[in-house]
Amino acid sequence: MAGIDRARAFLDAARGALADDPRAHAELDLCEHRMYQPVRVALAGSLKAGKSTLLNALVGQDIAPTDATECTRVVTWYRSGRSPSVTAHIDDGRTVGIPVTRIDGRLGFDFGRLTADRVDHLDVEWPARALQSTTIVDTPGTASLSTELSDSTIRLLAPRGESGSDEARGRSGVDAVVYLLRSLTATDTAMLRRIGTAIGGSSGPLGVVGVVSRADELGAGRMDAMISAQQIAGRFAGELERTGLCQAVVPVAGLLALAARTLREVEFRALAQLASTPGAELEAALLTMDRFARPDILPDIPADLRRSLAERFGVFGIRLAVTLIRFGATSSTELAAELVERSGLSELSAIIDTQFAQRADELKSHSALVTLDHLLAASASPRAAQLRASVRRELADVHGFRELRLLSTIRVGGLDLPPEQIADLTRLIGGSGIDPATRLGQPTGTDVPDLRASAIQAARTWRSLAGHPLIAPDVASACQVAVRSAEGIVARLDEQRSPFGTGDFSVGTHSPLG
Repeated sequence: MAGIDRARAFLDAARGALADDPRAHAELDLCEHRMYQPVRVALAGSLKAGKSTLLNALVGQDIAPTDATECTRVVTWYRSGRSPSVTAHIDDGRTVGIPVTRIDGRLGFDFGRLTADRVDHLDVEWPARALQSTTIVDTPGTASLSTELSDSTIRLLAPRGESGSDEARGRSGVDAVVYLLRSLTATDTAMLRRIGTAIGGSSGPLGVVGVVSRADELGAGRMDAMISAQQIAGRFAGELERTGLCQAVVPVAGLLALAARTLREVEFRALAQLASTPGAELEAALLTMDRFARPDILPDIPADLRRSLAERFGVFGIRLAVTLIRFGATSSTELAAELVERSGLSELSAIIDTQFAQRADELKSHSALVTLDHLLAASASPRAAQLRASVRRELADVHGFRELRLLSTIRVGGLDLPPEQIADLTRLIGGSGIDPATRLGQPTGTDVPDLRASAIQAARTWRSLAGHPLIAPDVASACQVAVRSAEGIVARLDEQRSPFGTGDFSVGTHSPLG
C-alpha cells in the first residue's frame, strides 16, 4: 500500500472522478481527516472478556469504568486531552457533558437520566501519554458467548452493506483491532473474519491481534496459570494462522497488569508482609478470596487492605507477587516491572507499538484506500473505474502483511533457524521498529550511503540462504520476505536521495504496511 502522501493523491483524484456525488465527497473528507489523527485501535470481544481492564492497563491509569453499568454498553472513544472530560453524543445529534464519578474507589460516568440506548457514543479526553499516539476505542461485548456483537460495535468495526446484508462493506471506523478471546468459538471466528475484511480489504487482517484475556484465570489462580495460557494462545494462534484471521495471539492477565502499573507503596508493604508469612498459613488464607479478606485471618494486615489486594490482584497476582518478593524483588518499582512483564502486557504493548503505532501512517493510508475502493465501486463513471483499478493495484501488494504474518510465526517459535538468524530476520522485517537504521541494525544517524550498502548486503545474504538446496520451504519463504524488505529499504533510500523523493521510508515500493 502507498504511504500517506500517495493516499492523499488518490483522494484528490477521487474528488474529480466523483465530482457529482456529494455523499462520496463527504466520505472522502472524513478519510482525509482521519489521516491527520492518531491511529485508531479498538478493543473488541465477548462480554466480560476484560476489555475495559485491559484498556486501563495499556494506558496505565484507571480511566475506563469496569463495572457492568450503562457506560460499558456504549462505544467509548479515549483520546488525548489536556484535562479529563466525557461527552455523550445523543441519538438526536446533541452532545451532553457526563460527570466523572468515583464510588468506593471505582471510576464511573454518571449518565443521569440518559440510558445506553439513547447514546450513540462517548468521547473521553484524558491526559495520558499512551493516548498521544493512539486513540483507543472500547466496544460493548456480546450478550453471551454465542451471540453476535452489539449493533453499535458492528457499525463501528465492520458495517453491513447498504442492502443490510451481513457482508461487511469495508468502511471500518478504526484502523486496527485487539480482539479479546476467552475461548475460540464460531462466533469469534466469524467476527474476526468480518473485521479482517472490513479493515484489511482483500489484503487480509492487516491490523488484527488476538488476546487470550484474563489469562490468569485459565489456571484457576495457580502459579503455572500463564504457562497454561501461553499454550492455549499458541493453539489459538495456530488455528487463526491457518485461517488467516489474526496477525498474532498473546495471553494477557489484564487485572494483574493494571494492578502492577498502578501499584501503591502500601500494597507493596502488605505483599512483603505476606511474603514473610509461612507458606502453609498463606496458602490456607488464599483458599478463597472471601477467606483471605476475613478479619480473623492474617491479623497483622488490615482486612480492608487484604480485600483491596484480592480485588486488584486476584489469587494468581498475589501468589506471583509474593513469590517474586521472596526471590529478591526489594522495591515497589522492581516488583511492578516484574509483574507487568509476567502479565503478558509487555509483549502485547510491543506488538501494538511495532505493528500499529510505528506503522500508523501505513495503516491509516490503507484504511483510506479500502474506503476509496468501495466508493469508486459504487460509481458508474469510467473515470472512477479507471482510478479504482489503480487503487486495487495498491491494495494488492501485501508485503507488509507478509512481514506481520512472519513476525507472528517467529513469535510462536514456528521457524527453524538459529537464534542469531531469527534475531536478524525479526529486526529486518520490522519487529523492533520500521525505520531503515533499526531494521538494518545500524546506529541512529547512519548516513544514507552506509544504510544502502547494508541493505544491499542484507538482500544478498537472505537471497543466498533462500536458494540453499536443503532449506525447508517455510524457511525459504521467510527468507524471500526478508529479501523483499531489504530491497524495499534500498528503493526508499534511493527515493530519499532523488530530488523528486517523498522522504517516506516505509519499506516496499507499494507495501501495505511498509
